[in-house]
Amino acid sequence: MTETGTTRPGATERGTLDKAAAENFPVAPFFLPRDWRADLMAVYGFARLVDDIGDGDLAPGGADARLLGVAPDRAEDRLLLLDAFEADLHRVFSGEPRHPLLRRLQPTVRRRALTPEPFLGLIAANRQDQLVTRYETYDDLLAYCELSANPVGRLVLAVTGTSTPERVRLSDAICTALQIVEHLQDVAEDLGRDRIYLPAADMKRFHVQEADLAPKSAGASVRALVAYEAQRARELLNEGAPLVGSVHGRLKLLLAGFVAGGRAALHAIAAAEHDVLPGPPKPGKLQLLREVGVALRGEG
Repeated sequence: MTETGTTRPGATERGTLDKAAAENFPVAPFFLPRDWRADLMAVYGFARLVDDIGDGDLAPGGADARLLGVAPDRAEDRLLLLDAFEADLHRVFSGEPRHPLLRRLQPTVRRRALTPEPFLGLIAANRQDQLVTRYETYDDLLAYCELSANPVGRLVLAVTGTSTPERVRLSDAICTALQIVEHLQDVAEDLGRDRIYLPAADMKRFHVQEADLAPKSAGASVRALVAYEAQRARELLNEGAPLVGSVHGRLKLLLAGFVAGGRAALHAIAAAEHDVLPGPPKPGKLQLLREVGVALRGEG
C-alpha cells in the first residue's frame, strides 16, 4: 500500500475529507482500485480545503491558518490564506509542504506526474470569489467554471492515466455542467454569502431582480430562469456524456456516476418545479441508480 493509503488522517484532515460523503456522487467509491481511491481522495482533500478557505468554512480555532504560517490575527483574511495555501502548494512540487492535506497530496503528485496548473486554477477560482460576486453573462460564468470546476475532471483523468485532448474536452463539459447544477442548488446559500452565479443578463431577460432570490419560495420568473439554466446544464452533460463510453472497466462506472449525479440533481430540481429557494433539491438513490444505467448505456 502506498504512503497516501497508509497515513492516518489527523483531525484537520478528517474534517475536510468527511465532507466527501455529502457530494452528489461518491468522490472515490469502493469499487475503484485502492490506489486510485487514495489518490482521488488526496486530490479531493486539496479541492475541499481550498473551497473551505474561499467560503470561510474552515474549522474554528485557526488550526489551518497556523499550519499555513498565517498569524492568528490574520486567520480571517481569506486572500492571505489563499496566498499562503498557494505557497504551500508550490512546496508540494519542490519541497516539504506544511499542511497535512498537502503532505498527503505530495505522493499522489509524484506517482501520477501531476502538474501544478489544475491546482492553481482551483486556487484562482477561490481568489476570484473574494473579488467577483456577480457574473454579467453566461460566457463570464463559463470562464469562472474553467477555473473552479474543469480542473477537477482533468485531475481525475490524470490520476487514472486516461487523459487525451478529446477526453479533456468532454470532461470540461461535464464539470462545467456539474458546477452550474451546484449553483442552481445553492442559490439561497450563495445569496447569503453575497454571491450570485445566475448571469445578470439572463436575470434581466427573465425579469428577475436580486430581491426575488431572497424569499423562502421562488416566484414564476425565478423558476423560469432556473429552468433555463438547468437546460443549459443538461445540454452540457449530454455533450460530455460520450466520455463515459470512451473508457472501460471501473473508470467507466465512476464517470457514469458523475454524469448521473448531475442528471439526477437536475431531475430533483425539475421535480421541485424549479423552486430552489427553500434549499437544495436532492435526488433520491433510485433516481441516481437509474441515471447511472442510462449513462452506462450511452443514452440520455
